[in-house]
Amino acid sequence: MAEFRPGEGDAVLDVGVTDTTWRSSNFLESLYPWPARITAVGIGPMPAFERSFPEVTFVPADGRALPFPDKAFAIGFSNAVIEHVGDREDQRRLVAELVRTCRRAFIATPNAGFPIDPHTLLPFVHWLPRRYRDPVLRRLGQGRWASEAALHPLGVREFLGLFPPGTRVRLIRQRVVGLTTVLVAVTEPDQLPGDQRSRASGSSSR
Repeated sequence: MAEFRPGEGDAVLDVGVTDTTWRSSNFLESLYPWPARITAVGIGPMPAFERSFPEVTFVPADGRALPFPDKAFAIGFSNAVIEHVGDREDQRRLVAELVRTCRRAFIATPNAGFPIDPHTLLPFVHWLPRRYRDPVLRRLGQGRWASEAALHPLGVREFLGLFPPGTRVRLIRQRVVGLTTVLVAVTEPDQLPGDQRSRASGSSSR
């Protein structure tokens, strides 16, 4: 709300909702003042979500191939989803679709540079090369995260590298005791020529 200052007439796209009655799991739908302006996307049927948010339009779709026209939405939102869609190419496709369908976008992901992974709550294991990481996760009872499709963390460089050439991206860092826990990329509507990318935040590339 602070970044985009949306109005009642702005159409919002939320990519990556969950089928749960825990309203904190879909906090945009829970807190947004105009839920009827939200179109939510998730994989497969989500009856619990639809019961919890009857004003929201739910569309079952793959975020890597969205069934919407270019710039159909004023704002795109995707929170803690991109690290779960597959390899870097899959992640790049998700970002490209959000940029294509939304005039501005807000994409957040846990920072892989933070020493504790928020999914497993294990320190440092997510820093291991995948050939070592996955066996360690299985041995520690965290096998559900032991695949690229389930969890592919992103640091600053990898995250910013997903955006299409010409996209203006500003990076926001959420911090705890001085360490960045969450990376938020905010895209702007203006495009730059050629392959240049603008990172308006002075610290975004470090």
